[in-house]
Amino acid sequence: MKVLDPRLNAMRPDLADETLRGQIDAQHFVTGIKFQISRPIVSVLKRPEKDAPQTTQALLGEICLVFENKNGWAWVKLLRDSYVGYVEASALNSEIVAPTHKVLVPSTLVYPKPDIKSGPVQFLPRHAQVAVTSQKGTFAAGHSGGFIFAAHLAALNAKAQDFVAIAEDYLNVPYYWGGKSIYGTDCSGLVQTALQACGIEAPRDSDMQENALGHLVADHHNLRRGDLIFWSGHVGIMQNATQLLHANGHTMKTTSETLADVVSRSDKPISSIKRMA
Repeated sequence: MKVLDPRLNAMRPDLADETLRGQIDAQHFVTGIKFQISRPIVSVLKRPEKDAPQTTQALLGEICLVFENKNGWAWVKLLRDSYVGYVEASALNSEIVAPTHKVLVPSTLVYPKPDIKSGPVQFLPRHAQVAVTSQKGTFAAGHSGGFIFAAHLAALNAKAQDFVAIAEDYLNVPYYWGGKSIYGTDCSGLVQTALQACGIEAPRDSDMQENALGHLVADHHNLRRGDLIFWSGHVGIMQNATQLLHANGHTMKTTSETLADVVSRSDKPISSIKRMA
């Protein structure tokens, strides 16, 4: 049988995605059912347990395929980046509402009224998707209720020009394993979030990104803004020829420091440098 990555394929010995029939062995195969993420940020976990490690996050409006719904947990595959894991079933909605806009800024607020004094009821991260039904003054009214400052939203196909500038929005954001928002991010989550803002769909984990993104840079002494520096299990973004931006467990935040300093303290060598087109 073909060796498939379980991070990207819904497969267990007892249950698997119907599309994998004939490629793997499993006791049962099922067709995934589409559901929509209904909370601003939802943890995707390695196991259906509250204290299980978070592997990534799903954001409001995302669509996923559900293969199992059991004991309050749904086993899902996110359609945007194909990541597989477990989410709380209560964070899913069977009614799919087509989004019209996405959050453009690192974070925005949802108000109960189109009034900045009304007291926000929710925070939304960058890339959260909403369905706007109307506009009242400077506020956009959402399908599910609440009002968002319209200038903080953009059309779904809007693209930023500089993914490094997007990543720089996350300077000093706490390091959070599996995170990918202004409230906490890990190294590959930062890269994925920044690239998505420019319309570039990137894989979730650093090893996947190393294999899929850009082209190899042979001259390590001629680095440019936007070059991706990879180590085993880690990735950072060059801001210029010498400065690296990366979410890291050493400082427990997203930092900007010289690549030379990072290399000098690392116990792992750089595995590759990839340049985005």
